[in-house]
Amino acid sequence: MKAYRLLTEDDTSEFCHKVTEALSKGWELYGDPVISHDATTGKMRCAQAVIKHSDQTYTSETKLGAL
Repeated sequence: MKAYRLLTEDDTSEFCHKVTEALSKGWELYGDPVISHDATTGKMRCAQAVIKHSDQTYTSETKLGAL
């Protein structure tokens, strides 16, 4: 299976740590990162899609972060 996750976070170092952790666990970047202003909170938000190939069979209960 090819697993997909969209990592999001406020525009802080936490976002970079979240993406770096995913990369260190074998996830690969998928597309470009996106940054946008969240009018509700007044903060900038970041998003980065990542993918990972796995031999596991997908179900709706699959914990993608644990792959």
